Amino acid sequence: MLCCSALKVEAADEVYDVVVYGGTSGGIAAAIQVKRMGGSVVVIEPTRRIGGLTTGGLGQTDIGNKAAIGGVSLEFYQQIRKHYLDEANWKRQKKDSYRSGGQSVTGQTEAAMWTFEPSAALKILNSMASDAGVKVVYGQRLDRTKVSGPTTKGVTKNGPHITTISMETGETYRGKVFIDSTYEGDLMASAGVSYTVGREANATYQETLSGVQVANSKHHQLVPNVDPYVKSGDPSSGLLPGIDPKGPGEEGGADHRVQAYCFRMCVTDHPENRIPFEKPEGYDERLYELGLRNFEAGEKRIPWSNSSMPNRKTDINNNFGFSTDFIGENYAYPEASYAERAAIIARHLKYQQGLLWTWANHPRVPEHVRKEISQWGMCKDEFTEGQGWQEQLYIREARRMIGAYVMTQHNCQGRVIADRPIGLAAYTMDSHNVQRYVDKNGHARNEGDVQVGGFAPYPIDYGSITPKQSECDNLLVPVCLSASHMAFGSIRMEPVFMVLGQSAATAAMLAIETKSPIQTVDYTKLRERLLSDKQVLIWSGPKPAAATGIELKSLPGLVIDDEAAERTGFDTAAATVGPFVGSGYRHDSDMNKGQSSARFKFKIEAPNKYEVRIAYPPNPNRATNVPVTIKHGEMSTTTKLDQRKKPDDGAFHPIGKYDFKAGEVVVEISNKDTNGHVIIDAVQLLPIGMK
Repeated sequence: MLCCSALKVEAADEVYDVVVYGGTSGGIAAAIQVKRMGGSVVVIEPTRRIGGLTTGGLGQTDIGNKAAIGGVSLEFYQQIRKHYLDEANWKRQKKDSYRSGGQSVTGQTEAAMWTFEPSAALKILNSMASDAGVKVVYGQRLDRTKVSGPTTKGVTKNGPHITTISMETGETYRGKVFIDSTYEGDLMASAGVSYTVGREANATYQETLSGVQVANSKHHQLVPNVDPYVKSGDPSSGLLPGIDPKGPGEEGGADHRVQAYCFRMCVTDHPENRIPFEKPEGYDERLYELGLRNFEAGEKRIPWSNSSMPNRKTDINNNFGFSTDFIGENYAYPEASYAERAAIIARHLKYQQGLLWTWANHPRVPEHVRKEISQWGMCKDEFTEGQGWQEQLYIREARRMIGAYVMTQHNCQGRVIADRPIGLAAYTMDSHNVQRYVDKNGHARNEGDVQVGGFAPYPIDYGSITPKQSECDNLLVPVCLSASHMAFGSIRMEPVFMVLGQSAATAAMLAIETKSPIQTVDYTKLRERLLSDKQVLIWSGPKPAAATGIELKSLPGLVIDDEAAERTGFDTAAATVGPFVGSGYRHDSDMNKGQSSARFKFKIEAPNKYEVRIAYPPNPNRATNVPVTIKHGEMSTTTKLDQRKKPDDGAFHPIGKYDFKAGEVVVEISNKDTNGHVIIDAVQLLPIGMK
């Protein structure tokens, strides 16, 4: 048996084709692909378990569209199906009794299965790695000791070329190409590659959904009138824990905040396998006071998302206004030291353990909630070393590379198409809440939850997993890839990380073959190999029409966009359905009827006859009876607009012709007594004869 020093020399002397740092699902998919292409590879996993969230409790696979997944990623889910077709793997439930939102009966009508127990996922991923001959090194962490500039002691470079990476324990690994498949992007950052943390402003990439999103934060929201102060009604008593005194910030503006983390819990109601929720040592009731007040203010729903997994287990995720997301407690995590991260993870664990005990036992929690939660408990046969609790925190977003190509909202919604596809993403643009703040009425509110979908699967560009060549020419980053906050919110799904891991490995092997920087890999050859390995690069299924915007300055007559209107309500911005004027439109979320209005004020310079035209993108969920009032001098007339009907002239629908004298004309749109979503986009006064 070799001694420790001999092992270190061996690691330093061997040169791998590819060194993968991070044994997440994406990292394992990458390593499998390297072996299949005849290369040598090592996976360095800082913990004692591979798979990241795929084996860490996220059993309800987020996909968007299953047909977008191929290659090694699809093979994994096919192996899941095979596992559960074996009756021997149904120990606590009959196979035929299992139903899931993830697929039909135990995957029997599909080639793959998308819901599973953590232990099953770990068994299968270990087997796939072993069958491929992948070498995995556990319990080693990159040495992130700062040296100079952005680089650290753990990365040695020759110009833009990484030669070795070193661990805290002294092991050194040499490679021709490196892949950072961690959720944090530690190797990328240590190599001096540009990245960002937090939300960029909408203006950075001309988006509408990144940055601070008070107006869009309608889902997973606290109920109205929840008091934020330690002593109710007394601002001098200070704010309850988790409420940011500096929030919310400028609407659409950049900030340092990161969307909330939590643990995806595998729980069970099987009596023989259930560990009752226990009150953790150091339980602090103040952490849950806001949630208790939320119940008392009218919240009646069970505050978690409970998705059924095989063997009477579930995948529990955050849901509604106060739940498992520990909002505001993770801002430091992406850049934190290992010790600081461990402390953040420990706080998240204690918070979530205390939350479950509170839901199950606290007298201020509604009885029906306590009754439901108390039926469940942690699983004796999952994460046994932690009494059912895992080590893997759900790192929804940390660092994001600023690479050769930046994926944005425009890619997701089909306005920009990637030139060099290496896989497809298909999930809704999804950000969990980012902060809690006090609104203008003195009540607690959540901010940052944005969920916008309605688009077809779209291609991810090769440049989004490569740094700029001047910064590093032999590193690929398939997890903390180059994307805006909202585009990352769509891409950041485990099956997609596996797809990107495989594509990154394929590119790495082609770069080695041609002895070229990874940025200059021949895309034609890369595409050919990816397709031969059954990756899905082009979506051939049905596509919703891409929403398109009309430039304001291109329109004749007098036009006022929704952004320039005087608004009360109409806080939710969107750009999902087109055509629309400018960058998008606003709507009332089909809520608070009679409380939203928008006034478009025009100045008429000289008397003329005008046609009044209203712009809106139609949809079946729109109101058919939208009141539109036109005021001019002493005249006031109201008509009703059917926004389900397609406008008669492009984006605009005429509602009448009027003789306007010089002075002010006000067109007001409201949501009073309406029977669906009310849209405000633009109002046009078109002089007769200008059509």
